[in-house]
Amino acid sequence: MTTATKGLRVRRAAAVALTTGAMLATGALTAAPAQAVTTPTITAKSGYLMNSATGTTLFSKNAGTHRLTASTTKIMTAKVVLTQSNLNLDAKVTIKKAYSDYIVSKGASSAHLIVGDKVTVRQLLYGMMLPSGCDAAMALADKFGSGTTVAARTKNFIAKMNNKAAALGMTNTHFDSFDGISNGSNYSSAKDLTLLARSAMKSSTFKSVVKTKSYTAKTITSSGSTRTMSAWKNTNTLLGWNGTLGVKTGSGTEAKYCLVFAATYNGESVMGAVLTASSADNRTADVKKLINYGYAKIS
Repeated sequence: MTTATKGLRVRRAAAVALTTGAMLATGALTAAPAQAVTTPTITAKSGYLMNSATGTTLFSKNAGTHRLTASTTKIMTAKVVLTQSNLNLDAKVTIKKAYSDYIVSKGASSAHLIVGDKVTVRQLLYGMMLPSGCDAAMALADKFGSGTTVAARTKNFIAKMNNKAAALGMTNTHFDSFDGISNGSNYSSAKDLTLLARSAMKSSTFKSVVKTKSYTAKTITSSGSTRTMSAWKNTNTLLGWNGTLGVKTGSGTEAKYCLVFAATYNGESVMGAVLTASSADNRTADVKKLINYGYAKIS
């Protein structure tokens, strides 16, 4: 009896195996449907995420709303510099007292540039984008603006920033400063800043700068000797996390906490921005959610 039962079980198992094989051969079996990707909730007042390879929108929260941008403005400062014709990144800029006076008067973030030192354009880009030096931003605006005074040249440079914004289709953006310290009319949107970042990241120089965690500049003093500056540390603590390559942090009393970001992992690339997050920790959490969500949506 026991042997007969065993034989029946073996025959049934064989029949199941044959049936399964036939179904596999004909494609009758289908994979289980993929888990739906849950849209994240972020605390920032505005957020935007795109597939940076295609430009497709992946996430949007108040993405066209005008927001203060704080130091994310410096992405445009770098963009304008890097699109100058016949740009020489090794050209030297002498640091003026006006730059030092400006950051003191504004209580602004600084690259601690020394008056009288000669600093290259390349070094100024690092000084502006890593420690968010407003002195470096002013030096670049003064160098690449037109006019007979520092005030005239920086004003002309800001006009170039607005012209570039218009050319990039940044319809919800207006700059009134070279560093994000608003004079009453400096704003953008999460989507516009993402469009800007996508354009800026096409520059190999820009991409190299913003993904650098630490940079030590050697400047030339007024007496001709070499000065080794203290290392500039990138304010973007997310660099390297899950493929994060940049781009720029921003913070201010009214702007709160902002971050324009780009990340690439296993061939999948996302880019976006969060604006007006209530804290640095919330900003970080929001961006991590968006990056993970973007990868899941693309894959």
